[in-house]
Amino acid sequence: MEGASYQRFPTVKIRELKDDYCKFELHSTDASLANALRRVMIAEVPTVAIDLVEIEVNSSVLNDEFIAHRLGLIPLTSDRAMSMRFSRDCDACDGDGQCEFCSVEFHLRAKCINDQTLDVTSKDLYSSDHTVVPVDFSDSGSGIENSEQRGIIIVKLRRGQELRLRAIARKGIGKDHAKWSPAATVTFMYEPEIHINEDMMDTLSLEEKQGWVDSSPTKVFDIDAASQQVVVVDPEAYAYDDEVIKKAEAMGKPGLVEIYAKEDSFIFTVESTGAIKASQLVLNAIDILKQKLDAVRLSEDTVEADEQFGELGAHMRGG
Repeated sequence: MEGASYQRFPTVKIRELKDDYCKFELHSTDASLANALRRVMIAEVPTVAIDLVEIEVNSSVLNDEFIAHRLGLIPLTSDRAMSMRFSRDCDACDGDGQCEFCSVEFHLRAKCINDQTLDVTSKDLYSSDHTVVPVDFSDSGSGIENSEQRGIIIVKLRRGQELRLRAIARKGIGKDHAKWSPAATVTFMYEPEIHINEDMMDTLSLEEKQGWVDSSPTKVFDIDAASQQVVVVDPEAYAYDDEVIKKAEAMGKPGLVEIYAKEDSFIFTVESTGAIKASQLVLNAIDILKQKLDAVRLSEDTVEADEQFGELGAHMRGG
């Protein structure tokens, strides 16, 4: 209908929030926006990662390219990545790494001088900027063994072997290379709505109820010990596999349960690599998505102006 507005006002409800993990509900929107948010979090939120490596000495068992690749995949704290410049857009340097606006310099010097194997880890990287350093997982509270709290292993050295290098970290996005992606995983699912036909369920024996409950591969349903009624214990565990529906039909009870997805309600799970906090990852993704929508709106306004003013509008824009 002409003049009708299709504007929606999405809402967010936080369920669980940690530094590297976030779970939230997104309501009053559709799958296109939910998937756009997911894709932006994975591929377009910028971080800082090692992009250039100059090997001075390498007598380890790994070749230079292998070590450079491993260095690039080490997550670096990237809280200020949004305010940094892309090296290709920086007019303050020539891309050699000596620039406070678009790059951070790292140095690594390690040599094994005894018979014990020396583990060279991310903690041996020394940064020129204290705000951009390798992510430290030792205090994440995940119960990691002490032997694994020394950082990410880059290479192991034996007696007499040495590694010296200089590395330049730059701003980038996951669309260009996975090392710049701040997300370990981002998933969303439709929030399921489950309705059990209680009258039909009462016609089943306890054994039939148990058999129907057990037909679900995941723990969605259970039997209440007091009332012996089938109850929904975890609707989000439902994997949309239709097994309980098929079981009900096999028992001659079609319509025993109705399950459908709420098309305007989604449950997001976000895990960060540690480069930025999971909550900041979501906020940065929303900012970038808003910028993209503003660009689309601006282009539509430009097209409308061209249609209204013809060649004059194009001329004023330098066309």
